[in-house]
Amino acid sequence: MSIATLTTPSSIRKRLEEIQSKVSTGKRLSFEDGVFLFQPEVPLHELGRLAEEVCLRRHGRNVFYNLNMHLNPTNVCVYRCKLCAFYRTGKEPDAYYMTEDQILKRAEEADRSGCTEIHIVGGLPGDKPFEWYVEILHLIHSHFPRLHLKAWTAVEIAWFCRISGLSVEKVLERLLEAGLGSLPGGGAEIFHPQVRQKISAGKADGETWLNVHRIAHRMGLKTNATMLFGHIEAPEHRVDHMLRLRELQDETGGFQVFIPLPFHPQGTALSHLPKPSAFDCLRTLAVARLFLDNFPHIKAYWIALGVGLAQTALAYGANDLDGTVRYETIYHDAGAESPEALSVGELCGLIREAGREPVERDSLYRRVRRVSPTEWEIAEDSQSHGK
Repeated sequence: MSIATLTTPSSIRKRLEEIQSKVSTGKRLSFEDGVFLFQPEVPLHELGRLAEEVCLRRHGRNVFYNLNMHLNPTNVCVYRCKLCAFYRTGKEPDAYYMTEDQILKRAEEADRSGCTEIHIVGGLPGDKPFEWYVEILHLIHSHFPRLHLKAWTAVEIAWFCRISGLSVEKVLERLLEAGLGSLPGGGAEIFHPQVRQKISAGKADGETWLNVHRIAHRMGLKTNATMLFGHIEAPEHRVDHMLRLRELQDETGGFQVFIPLPFHPQGTALSHLPKPSAFDCLRTLAVARLFLDNFPHIKAYWIALGVGLAQTALAYGANDLDGTVRYETIYHDAGAESPEALSVGELCGLIREAGREPVERDSLYRRVRRVSPTEWEIAEDSQSHGK
């Protein structure tokens, strides 16, 4: 049935009931199903209820969070992506490179405050060799080995291959030796080439992004996946993006979580565009929960969504709120009005207020047991909470 013919409430109802039947019997949604669910005529509350049922069936009332800190070693970048408010050319007064002392100070603060993870991404300056990025990981890992280093997006890995002449495998081997723990999901944006060429021309394309993650999975690394939505893409592009992720997950099983990221236009070359609405954000999260049936977790990234909307997303299929997220700059540079960080108490309060049970996890979704606010260990029953 063509999406364009679904113009009456009765036809929409019939199609929605067919999708509900698929979900209840464990059948996979099609590309056409995904596009249909993005239509504004599909009642959002019913879509959310269906996504919540799937989430509760998989995770019960558990909602995951972690103690993490962000590290962006530089904002200088060779790329000039229209969707980015973070990059600098190197000539601006606020362009920066963190020194080794600054990096170690940040890592020491993370370790002292009980963080289990440092999330490391940044710009890609043209004057830094691959060894500079390797040394950042080695520096932190050698001083604070218990911190999990979730570092360098697939776009950054592709850049490392370009400047070093090494294969993806060799680049990842070097990073693993230096202390790499897993890959973040950034840089995915929208895979479809017609959109990607307009918003981030020049940097690694969608197939390159997917191949970096494919190789990482084959080497035993767990990775995350994102999608930046609410700019110039259409529902078909969003579903195409999720379909490619689902296909790779079928092949490798290496993705842990999907993170839909709403576009923040302030300070970007697309500043004339409006931000995606709260309704669009909730619909995207719910569709992701239903369509990505082989992804264990769906994250409501509170930095990008805002605290209130992220909390609401727990009733629309999300089961992860990210974490304390200290020193996040990329979204705040684009006008995010969310707090600079949340305390554990604030995170747990938000989760409990939504009728859920907070569960602290590490970067690999193993349950964390706190011996004290700064001392922790992996709980013996952690594997039952991972996937």
